Amino acid sequence: MRFPRKSAAPLAAFGLSVALTTLAACGGSHEKAGAEAPVPPVAATLAKAEAREIPQQLELYGTVMADKSAAVSSRVMASVTSVPVNEGDLVRKGQVLAEIDPQAARGQVAQARGALAQAKAALSLAERNYERFKSLNKTSSASELELDMARMQYEQAKGAVEQASGAVEAASSVAADSRVVAPFDGRVGRKMVDPGDLAAPGRPLVMVESAVGRRLVVSVPESLMAGAGLSSGKAIGVTIDTLPRLGTLKGKVVEMSPGADPASHTYTVKVEVVGTAVPTGATGRALVDAGTRKAVVVPAGAVLSQGGMHLVVVKDDEGKARSRAVTVGAPAGDGLVEVLSGLTGGETVLVGLASAPRDGAPVQGR
Repeated sequence: MRFPRKSAAPLAAFGLSVALTTLAACGGSHEKAGAEAPVPPVAATLAKAEAREIPQQLELYGTVMADKSAAVSSRVMASVTSVPVNEGDLVRKGQVLAEIDPQAARGQVAQARGALAQAKAALSLAERNYERFKSLNKTSSASELELDMARMQYEQAKGAVEQASGAVEAASSVAADSRVVAPFDGRVGRKMVDPGDLAAPGRPLVMVESAVGRRLVVSVPESLMAGAGLSSGKAIGVTIDTLPRLGTLKGKVVEMSPGADPASHTYTVKVEVVGTAVPTGATGRALVDAGTRKAVVVPAGAVLSQGGMHLVVVKDDEGKARSRAVTVGAPAGDGLVEVLSGLTGGETVLVGLASAPRDGAPVQGR
């Protein structure tokens, strides 16, 4: 059976219509995708990044020490019998800090006094013998040599008495060290022995420090010494790291080493802290003015913190906003902050933004 053939013209016309419709739709979508929405403008206060000379300040780290301190020891080698003070106690000059077994010292005193008694007896005998030979010499019963020998023995006996007297004084002085006392009014900084410990000459027993008067001891590198301009009597600021509530304290240079340490190449400078009680051993910083230096500063309101970075939005030559990552330094006063990197000075920056605008946004400054 044969079917009748249909004409291909209607089918071709239908395919062309579909293709045109599809192309028209595609063309319309491309036109919509290419037409970007306009970037909204950003309004902000404008300011200039300024390159200027700002004061340079050095921070010298050090440790707080007492004006006076003493490691009290004894010249007696014996057992410690008592230590009637504790760390932190206030003590007066002459107050007993430690007591040492006095038996050994008493024995030394007794020996010295016995030697003195023997020396005095020998002197008495030598003196009588000398007087006897002087009488015999007058009658020519004793020669000049015998008289000279008697005189020498007499002088030697006198010297022995003086030597023995000095030994008694020395032994008595050592015996007095069986009671270790405070050398000045102050506070017990450290107690380094307990009853039963052995005291020995040169071994510190108790550390005493003045209750008032504090010094910050800092080390100044020799490369910074000239720029710091430090001299005796110079007033400088001091801060204590553990006591930020005190702010910047008044300090004055009271002592300086005449030369640098050959090992560390640093100078030791002692700064007296005035006006408040500061615990010894605390760390602090001496703030020293060292002239000026060049720096770039911007208003603090121009710096944005975003994503762990600091940004500054700059208006470019076309009047559009461009964000720059910057490194921020210390405050420079008058509401300004130093920018260490990212700006060279002279740029127009946007101030008072809550967040960084879209890059390329038109700037409406005021």
